[in-house]
Amino acid sequence: VESVCVWRAAAAPPAVMFGWSKAPDPKEQVKEWKKQMRGEERKLDRQITKIKNEETKVKQSIKQAAKRGDMSTAKLLAKEIVRSRKAVSRLHTSKAQMNSVVMQMQNQMAQQKVMGHMVKSTQVMGAMNRLVKIGDISQTMQAMQKEMCKAGLIEEMVDDSMEALDDDDDEDAADEEVEKVMQELSADTFANSSSAPTRQVQQQEAAEEAPGEDDAEEEQMRARLQELRG
Repeated sequence: VESVCVWRAAAAPPAVMFGWSKAPDPKEQVKEWKKQMRGEERKLDRQITKIKNEETKVKQSIKQAAKRGDMSTAKLLAKEIVRSRKAVSRLHTSKAQMNSVVMQMQNQMAQQKVMGHMVKSTQVMGAMNRLVKIGDISQTMQAMQKEMCKAGLIEEMVDDSMEALDDDDDEDAADEEVEKVMQELSADTFANSSSAPTRQVQQQEAAEEAPGEDDAEEEQMRARLQELRG
């Protein structure tokens, strides 16, 4: 059940109570929050673009690893792609939550005009508690959350729960990603070859290659993807 939080002088800081400063104008606050939300949304868009660009490079490395029969490296890189796609999916979800918060704030302004006060919103509170966990925007969202709490739009709620790690799902998805690469290689690179890539894999899968430039580049790509995912 949503509870009403009225803007009262008694609940205001001493500076406001004694007329030393004016209470924030709800309309201006909402306008500023919306502006900040749009700015943070653009930040997420840039992060999504970077992850996707890096994913394209990693795909090429997977193909190179598969060509030389290094399936261990191919699968390792495929896992990074799977995790990166999950990260992109979470970022898109965060953008949707931001849009939801903006819409709820617009509704709150309509309520404020009619009733003279804001109504606490569990929807905004839930969305904000999820948004404060997103790495690149966490600091801005935390500051905004505190402002909303002071304004009476939400109640402060701490949620320390962590998302479960889907290692098994990553493993299955990585296998599928490698299989796709092998099919592409069979259709394109090895179209005119007498030996299919799967046969090369069987012959070379047990062999361990000495670390070289390819390994260093692949490690750098994995590190960049992990950094972008936060």
